[in-house]
This record gives sequence, C-alpha cells and structure tokens, in this order.
Amino acid sequence: MSDQSIIFFDIDGTLLDFNKQIPASTKQAIADLRARGHEVAIATGRAPFMFEKIRKELDIDTYVSYNGQYVVLRGEVVYRNPLHADALVALTETAIQNDNPIVYMDADDMRANVPEEHEYITTSISTLQVDKFPTYDPAYYQQREMYQCLLFCLEGAEQQYEANFKDFDFIRWHPMSVDVLPAGGSKAHGIAKITEKLGFPAERQYAFGDGLNDVEMLKQIHHSVAMGNAEPEAKAVARYVTKPVDEDGILHGLRMVGLLD
Repeated sequence: MSDQSIIFFDIDGTLLDFNKQIPASTKQAIADLRARGHEVAIATGRAPFMFEKIRKELDIDTYVSYNGQYVVLRGEVVYRNPLHADALVALTETAIQNDNPIVYMDADDMRANVPEEHEYITTSISTLQVDKFPTYDPAYYQQREMYQCLLFCLEGAEQQYEANFKDFDFIRWHPMSVDVLPAGGSKAHGIAKITEKLGFPAERQYAFGDGLNDVEMLKQIHHSVAMGNAEPEAKAVARYVTKPVDEDGILHGLRMVGLLD
C-alpha cells in the first residue's frame, strides 16, 4: 500500500473531451496507472446507467456516482444516501406550481414528471450524449429510493428552492438545469467511503475535476488537480491546474503530480 495510490476522475470535461470522447492519451495514461499498481476510480454527478460504456471502456468497477450518493467499490454497492422522501414530495409540488419540470433518478433509471418532451429537458440532457432519455412517470419517486433529481429552471431560479428546501443542495450543471442532492452530500463524502475501506492515507489520494460539483472533492483530496478548462471556482481550490482535457490534460496532470513520467 505504501507505493499504491488511488486516483478519482470526474467524467464530463475531465475524462471526456468536448465531443464526449476519451482522448487516446487519457486511455493510455489510465492503463499505465494500473500497470504501476494504482487504483483508478470515477467520481461523477452522472447516474450509474449514464456511464456504463465508459466504465467498460476503461475497465473501471469502482465509482462514486450521483455526486456521492451511490458508491460502488469493485462492483459492490458500499454506500447509499437517498433524497428525503417527504421533502421530495414538497419540492415536486412547488416545482409543478412554478412550471419547472423534474427528472427523478434512482440507481437503474430516470423518469420525468412531464409527459411531453420539454425544451429544458431535451436541451440539457442531450449535451451528455447518453443512450437513455427519461420517460414519463410522475409517481416514480414515490415507489423507490431516489439519489438525485434534475430540476429544470433557468439560472437564478434555484435561489427560491435553496431558501425553502434545506434538506437539499442545488448545484447547477447546465444553464437550464440543477442537480438536487441530499444536503451535505458531495463527491468528497462518497470518496471517503472508498478510501476508508481501502485504507488509503490522504497523501495517497488524487482527484481530477472541472465543474462546480467538483469543488468539495478538490478541496478535500490532498493531491487535487483542476483541468485547464475547469470553472474558476474549481481552479481556485485545487492544488494543481493542468492543461485542458483536449490538450492531453489528464496525462499532463498525472505527470505534474509525479504518478507518471
């Protein structure tokens, strides 16, 4: 363990470039990390079913999904943190009054509370270039544990929700959408569930990210790396800033921190 480290990678804007492709240099870098005995993991806001192909392509079976609410270690679920059920009912009622659609998300699927394709839903989710698209089931959240919701509203509109729903955190990921998470939930919290079980000390933990939902992770992880294309808030808290994702940013960052040469 003394020579082994664990490295967590965000997906969008970190592992994936702006065309939603994994750069060849990133694939090789991850293979090289494994060859040196390191543990490679994903830390993302995506649902598990939204990055299954990426996990298979990179041969990764340890991941933090839903921004820390659903955590899998070597294929086994080790942590779940669902949204507060009663608060979700109240949030839904307010969102309906405001004409703000919601997509409910559990470990296996996502369903929308509006029957037709809504512009906000179509526009934002299409940017992820995923195979699945939410179908209509307004009662979906009443039947099972939800780990994250997508609330579709324009920038600034989330402020009223932040003021009135203290059981949730609201993190914007698109001009038309925010993630709804359990209050205090973050990638950092989910990562801790893995590092504690595997026994990695702080000095052997690394993380790469670019978005607002990476800020807590980049604050907590000892060797944190913001992508060159990262949000200013992410760069401000990271220990290192590498090149953009489409300029071999992962490979450059791994060399910066001394994991590859």
